[in-house]
Amino acid sequence: QVQLVESGGGMVQAGGSLRLSCAASANILSILVMGWYRQAPGKQREFVARITAGGRTNYADSVKGRFTISRDTAKNTVYLQMNSLKAEDTAVYYCTGDTGLMDYWGQGTQVTVSS
Repeated sequence: QVQLVESGGGMVQAGGSLRLSCAASANILSILVMGWYRQAPGKQREFVARITAGGRTNYADSVKGRFTISRDTAKNTVYLQMNSLKAEDTAVYYCTGDTGLMDYWGQGTQVTVSS
């Protein structure tokens, strides 16, 4: 069982920045892939970014060049640095962890970008 707890959401003006954190209850190097998804009102949940245990990263086209996923293995925490935020980035952001046997999800954190 892996627990994921997100934090760092909030309200920001367009063009601003936020950093989300996802604290895991397990060693994140034992989790094959950790990532971020988001769900805007009335829309399906969508992929944002991921980082593998080996450190490889991938991003959705909509956030490339603006968002950066990183991790602190000593703190078992994954981060999502979000810069140049746009109104369309408004959503609930979820942290995920794929152990290869099971997918885990956090409770989500709200990000609201005002234009």
